[in-house]
Amino acid sequence: MRTRTAERYARGFTAAVVAVTTLLLAANAGPARAVEAQQAPQTVNAEPHLVKRYVS
Repeated sequence: MRTRTAERYARGFTAAVVAVTTLLLAANAGPARAVEAQQAPQTVNAEPHLVKRYVS
């Protein structure tokens, strides 16, 4: 039994839509970002005259 041309095109179009949707969902479902460890506080360079006072 032969199917009608319109039915074949409809099946092909539906398969294409499913394929594109699957690819889009797979592209957006990448690996989750790891929770970053708490960073150490950043140090600030002290003024030279303050360093001399406390280092000596």
